[in-house]
Amino acid sequence: MRKLQYAAFAVVTAGVLAALAAMAFATGPAKGDQQGSVPKETREIVKAISADNIQSSIHTLVGFGTRHTLSSQTDPNRGIGAATEWVFGQFQQIAATSGGRMTVEKQSFVQPPGPRIPTPTVITNVIATLRGSQPESVGRTYLVSGHLDSRCTDVLDFTCDAPGAGDDGSGVGAVLEMARVMATHEFDATIKFVAFSGEEQGTFGSVFYAAQAKAAGENIAGMFSNDIIGSSLGQNGERDRRDVRLFADGPPPNETPAEATIRRTMGGENDTPARELARFIRDEAEPAVPTMNVWIIYRRDRFLRGSDHGPFLDQRYPAVRFTEPNEDFRHEHQNVRVENGVQFGDLEQFLDYNYIANVARVNAAALAALANGPAAPQNVKVEASTLSTDTQLEWQANTEPDLAGYEIVYRDTTEPFWTNVIKVGNVTSYTVKNITKDNFLFGVRAVDTDGNRSVVTFPVPK
Repeated sequence: MRKLQYAAFAVVTAGVLAALAAMAFATGPAKGDQQGSVPKETREIVKAISADNIQSSIHTLVGFGTRHTLSSQTDPNRGIGAATEWVFGQFQQIAATSGGRMTVEKQSFVQPPGPRIPTPTVITNVIATLRGSQPESVGRTYLVSGHLDSRCTDVLDFTCDAPGAGDDGSGVGAVLEMARVMATHEFDATIKFVAFSGEEQGTFGSVFYAAQAKAAGENIAGMFSNDIIGSSLGQNGERDRRDVRLFADGPPPNETPAEATIRRTMGGENDTPARELARFIRDEAEPAVPTMNVWIIYRRDRFLRGSDHGPFLDQRYPAVRFTEPNEDFRHEHQNVRVENGVQFGDLEQFLDYNYIANVARVNAAALAALANGPAAPQNVKVEASTLSTDTQLEWQANTEPDLAGYEIVYRDTTEPFWTNVIKVGNVTSYTVKNITKDNFLFGVRAVDTDGNRSVVTFPVPK
């Protein structure tokens, strides 16, 4: 529908083509046959995700009446405390199927008073960690999340019914289902399934988590926030079961003057880590879930809105946000009521469970590709101190034992996605002859012996 298509790459002269043909590397499109077929394990994961299971989880979450951050933490049937205990129990049941690879924990802290927190309040994130099996990759972590809390029109009203079916029961339901399916599979790297709390009051749970992770030096190589992924019918009357929006941020707000100078030199404003992650998600998820289109939007989030990926971006982690294509604001942050014959409120009746399952499949396919693939190359540099019609790139060697080599990708500056690839083998430098960095954007990615690829790393000047 809105899917961006690759443009044909037809700006290379006959002389350059002849030179390329004589060289011992292969070139071709960056997607399609170069990505290969969808791995068997990924197909199994995608197939196993159940819309019925997601519906059951959301129904249970809605049944707690409210999940407001300021609601009861001790009532066994109503409020954020009861919902937190239920999610913790669900993760524990899932962990029992993992052969000891998954562990579950609560991350609790006291949030001081502020504009949306009138008194010191305990906030609890629930985390299920599926530990990677490759020693060289186990410390590399990918995080997928939804937020547990809900709200009414008044953000401080913690007594009203706040079912939070779409915002964000849909995200938590999807994360629980991904955890259930993926727990029985082994991955090279580590995946964390997280239900954050305190999002509606100020993304307090994710702010705390991201800050703690940064202070501990945790290598979060990718973070997915699933927030409002529940409905395929928008307030504009459009039914869209195919698109899922993926928000990917540009340069960080705390960019230093030196970083800004490099960005301007390279023209890299559209090649931030978040946007390279989004391109990877699109390339890997769409073949695995062909009924879905990953609609990348080059913004941090929607206007005047935010989600749990924001604090990770602020800590310089690559993070993106999934959300439905056409929202209905009558069903978000609203007291449950009927006005002039129109139903308001975040109710189950407005959800499309098959759509949520497909968004979960998109997430899971991308997560599997990330966690089974190599790390993105580090310290990628391009020679920029001399004038040349060639493009010289170098990078640091990966440490994975199953590494096969590297690929250089490039595209025209007006292309949104990588259009061409050069297989260069297991080397740490390469000179692309007669294709100048003045005219094209370049990147480097790693490839393992199973054909799994990493996220692309955009170079900095040497």
